[in-house]
Amino acid sequence: MQIKLTPMLENLDLQNLMVIDIETVPQYSSYEELPEQMQHLWALKTQHQRKEETPDAFYERAGIWAEFGKIICISAGVFTKGQPAGFRVKSFAGHDERELLVRFAQVLRDQPQNLVLCAHNGKEFDFPYICRRMLIHGIQIPPQLQLSGKKPWEVYHIDTMEIWKFGDYKNYTSLSLLAAIFDIPTPKDDIDGSQVGHVYWNLNQLGRICTYCQKDVIATAQLLRRFRCQDLIPEENIVIVEPAC
Repeated sequence: MQIKLTPMLENLDLQNLMVIDIETVPQYSSYEELPEQMQHLWALKTQHQRKEETPDAFYERAGIWAEFGKIICISAGVFTKGQPAGFRVKSFAGHDERELLVRFAQVLRDQPQNLVLCAHNGKEFDFPYICRRMLIHGIQIPPQLQLSGKKPWEVYHIDTMEIWKFGDYKNYTSLSLLAAIFDIPTPKDDIDGSQVGHVYWNLNQLGRICTYCQKDVIATAQLLRRFRCQDLIPEENIVIVEPAC
C-alpha cells in the first residue's frame, strides 16, 4: 500500500524553497567579560535550566539564547533543476554579526515573498533566533521570516523535526539520528553543536564551523526528499559556493 503524503509536502515546489541552518555562540568569550548587569540577567534567565550549576559555569551554553548569543554562520541551500536533482549551498559567516545578517536579509528580499524556508527544529530555534538578532541590530525582518499579522497558512515555514513528530509534541529527534535511520550519507563529524563555542572562541576556526553548518543544510535537504519518498541528491550534484567563509 502506498503511503499518502500530506498535501503540503507532496505538492511542495522545491524550486521555491530554501534550506537554512545557523550556528551560534556566546556573545563574549567568557562569563567574566559579560557586563555586570548582563551577568545578573543571565543568572535570572537560566536559573531553571542550570539548577545547581553556577552562572559562570553555565555560560558556555549562552549561544542557545538570542539575548546572550550571536550568529556566526548562516548556511542556505537551494534545489537546482535537472535530472537527477541538484543542490547549491552558500554560507554567510563572520565575526560581525550585523554584517552577515544584512547580507542574508538582502538575499531573502531578492526572493519571492512566498519563498518556503526549511530547517530542522527551525520553528523553535533558527527562525526566531534570526528574527530576534535582526531586531537587536535594527535590521528590518524580511517578509519570509515575518509572523506578525499572518494566518498560519500564510507562514511558509517547514520544520523537518516537526514533520517527524506527527503531532507528538514531546518528541525530539536529532538531525543526526534521522540521517542515520534514513540512510543519508554524512561525512564523519568534525565537531558537534556543543563544541561550536570552543572552536570559535578558543581555536578561532570559523571555517570548520561553516563546514559543519553546510553539512547540516545538506542533510536537511536530503531528509526532506526522503520525507517525500524521493531519491537522494547525488553527491556530485551538490555544489558548495566558495569561498565558504
